[in-house]
Amino acid sequence: MPSHLEKVFIVLALVGMPGSGKSTVGRQLARKLGVGFVDCDQVIEMRIACPIKDFFASQGEAAFRDIEAKVIDDMTRTACGVLATGGGAVLREANRLLLRERTHVIYLRVQPEEIYRRLRHDQQRPLLQVDDPKLKIKQLFEERDPHYQAAAHFVIETSRPRIPTMITMIITQLELAGLLPIETAAP
Repeated sequence: MPSHLEKVFIVLALVGMPGSGKSTVGRQLARKLGVGFVDCDQVIEMRIACPIKDFFASQGEAAFRDIEAKVIDDMTRTACGVLATGGGAVLREANRLLLRERTHVIYLRVQPEEIYRRLRHDQQRPLLQVDDPKLKIKQLFEERDPHYQAAAHFVIETSRPRIPTMITMIITQLELAGLLPIETAAP
């Protein structure tokens, strides 16, 4: 990466449904750009000293969202590089505003059927531990998609492309927007 990248680099925040690839894409995007990566869910788990699923079960969603809001506020105050948010981070307007004002938000948009295909065996996501997870994913998508769209500076459709393809798509969008120097695309 060019040494002047740090001078022009801004904080990127990835938003999207559970299973959209925020953590996986975020790690690889940060590596490609030569910047740091922070996963909000990992920060939350360090703060609460237990898995999110357990905290959700014992304290409830509202208490979790309070902690999530504090983490987003804290993480967007520092130039961490790439930030992967939790799937429900955009539910609170204050979070959407912080993300939009302090970062460049990339919405990794995936259709509900593809999310279900990716998550159908996942036992760690508290909101999907229901009788009909496919219906729950569809409901969550319908509820959250407008919030993701409102927060986003960029929308990347991610239904089936490979991770390297998604990274290239994101970098191209950032370059076209003048947020990255064009030479970052070179191998």
